[in-house]
Parts: sequence; structure tokens; C-alpha cells
Amino acid sequence: MSVRGPVIAVDGPAAAGKGTLAKRLAKALGVPYLDTGLLYRAVGRLVLDAGDNPADPAEAFATRLTPADLARKDLRTPDVARAASEVAAQPAVREALIATQRSFVGPEGAVLDGRDIGTVIFPDAEVKLFITASAATRALRRFLQQGGDMQAPDAALVLKETQEALSARDLADSQRAVAPLRPAGDALQIETDHLDADQVLAQALAYARERLTR
Repeated sequence: MSVRGPVIAVDGPAAAGKGTLAKRLAKALGVPYLDTGLLYRAVGRLVLDAGDNPADPAEAFATRLTPADLARKDLRTPDVARAASEVAAQPAVREALIATQRSFVGPEGAVLDGRDIGTVIFPDAEVKLFITASAATRALRRFLQQGGDMQAPDAALVLKETQEALSARDLADSQRAVAPLRPAGDALQIETDHLDADQVLAQALAYARERLTR
């Protein structure tokens, strides 16, 4: 029987900063990192490539993911984000990907980020973090990440549309029947609206080290 090392679960909505934090935490602690949202994006991408409806059963796509599927450069588009949210609401898809996520953690432990790591995938995780921010802040971050120019004539419209898309994703993820987006009862919640990446890392790292040395 394999020994599981300590798990650091980093959950939260899109563009809250959880991916940046999770990667930096993993580097600081010297453990592997897995972006579990990428699994659902990859499934959503395969569904769209096949010309199928993401609301239709997608278990077959989830069971045949390859490393190449996860390495694609077209997984962070708005249409893939919407498809990922729809396939993630399917119990069969989530069940197919649970083993993949759990088997990622070896004796050295790992950092995983997603939406249900601390509530479903690893409810016994040694460290649970829930990273959040307002929809307006997250929309601005996503806009800038995608190369948006605040001086562009359509900047306000694009920001509005980005915020609406994020809010719709939040609603879908929080209201789905299977593994809804919500903080674990014992998670440290960090609101990042007025914190930079270094401040978030410092707060999370101090908490993680305190928990891991108990």
C-alpha cells in the first residue's frame, strides 16, 4: 500500500489567483503541483473538437485523456471554460477523474488546485485554502492576463463581458448538484482583492507550514 504525503488543497473560483498561489507554494515547499481544472478544460476541449454538446454525457472523453491533451495551448479560451463547467457538472466525468487526481500524490505530498480538492478529492487534506476575490477584480485580472489594453476603445465592454462570464461560471459551479464550488468548513479563506501575489503567498505559506509541523 502506497504512502500518501501531505496534501495542500487550494480551491476557489476562476481568476482569484489560486493557480499562481498553488504553483508558488509547490515551489516553496519542493513538492509536485497539479492544476486539476486543466483536466476538465481538456475534456471540454475534446468535446468541442468532436462537435458534441458539453451538456451531453462526456465520460468517454474523460477516460481517454492523455498528457498531450493537457499540454494543448488552446485550453484557456472562453468557450473551453464554459464547456469545462458543463462537463464538470456530470457525476460520471468527475468520478472518472477522481482517481487521476488522487493518484498524483506520492510520498512527498503535493499541492493541488481546483474547486473541490478540499471538499471531495481530499477532504482529509492536511492544509486547505480557499482563495477568492470579487468578480470585478477577477475580471480585470483575466482581462490583463489575456493581453487586454485598458486604453482600448472597447476595454470597458470587454471587461463587462468578462465579468459577466465569470459570474455565470461562479453560479453554475456553486449550484451544480455534484461537488459544488464552496469552501471546506476547515479551510483558511483568503480574499485577494487588496493583496498582491507575494502577500497571498506569505499568508498561505505561513499557514501551511504551521499546519504541516503540528
